[in-house]
Amino acid sequence: MSTKEQHHKLIILGSGPAGLTAAIYAARAILKPVVVSGREAGGQLMITSDVENYPGFPEGIKGPEMMDLLKAQAARFGTEFFSGDVIDVDLSQRPFKLTLENKDTLSCDSLIISTGASARWLGMDSEKEYSGRGVSACATCDGFFFRDQDVAVVGGGDTALEEALYLANICKSVTLIHRRDEFRGSKIMQKRAVDHEKISIFWDTVVDEVLGNPMAGMTSLKVKNLKTEKVTEHPITGLFIAIGHLPNTKLFKNKLALNENGYVKVTPGTTYTSVEGVFASGDVQDHVYRQAVTAAGTGCMAAIDAERWLAEQAG
Repeated sequence: MSTKEQHHKLIILGSGPAGLTAAIYAARAILKPVVVSGREAGGQLMITSDVENYPGFPEGIKGPEMMDLLKAQAARFGTEFFSGDVIDVDLSQRPFKLTLENKDTLSCDSLIISTGASARWLGMDSEKEYSGRGVSACATCDGFFFRDQDVAVVGGGDTALEEALYLANICKSVTLIHRRDEFRGSKIMQKRAVDHEKISIFWDTVVDEVLGNPMAGMTSLKVKNLKTEKVTEHPITGLFIAIGHLPNTKLFKNKLALNENGYVKVTPGTTYTSVEGVFASGDVQDHVYRQAVTAAGTGCMAAIDAERWLAEQAG
């Protein structure tokens, strides 16, 4: 579609479960939403091989397939899609203005931000090679696929400790890999991890290389002790990266209220942001749960909040 000088009641930034659920609800409310999906359309589920914890799919579903279904459902009710990236937003007055990478502009009466959050990765080639085939950034999402296997978790904060404890209930063993000689997480979480019989800890250690083959996926893990510089290989078939997430909010810095970690602040129990007429849903405002189903739930909330707000503005 042409975007030059087009005005819309509602624009949704992001096309993951939150953005597409918002689009479904908004389209059914005859708001004629426009979804700007960006270059990485579909969100994090596009790199998720199997989704088995989303209600309604008893046999599980491939992440990309699920996103295709959500997009088709949104399109069925009249949602329009645009694949370009937004490079600037002006939220200082209404209508809000969005500048696209080709310098075209969109304007809207209301905006739903569903730009998500991206996992921090180690930055290794082998990590990318085995992403979805042994390497993951979400134990809650993918841990079940590694039941009764030997796995490792990288990180030293509460997220890493929580992931290790979660996996210890499913997997044969869990190795916690931390580059320092003490954890940064809370004392109670540290004690639980240290005391757990299935969890072992590699202090002062970093991941050196993920090993495997295209057919079998990840088969082992090389790690390096930073003090001795000794590299060892271990028969670990699952690696969970738990060194934090980065909310995709760079675009909104100094334009919306963000918390100390960069997530969009919302009024508790709603999706209202610090700017009237702007709403936020999904992982961009949720650093706790980070699940597809909770993202979809807040997408529904954002669409309803936007619909009611627009109705109030119309008098």
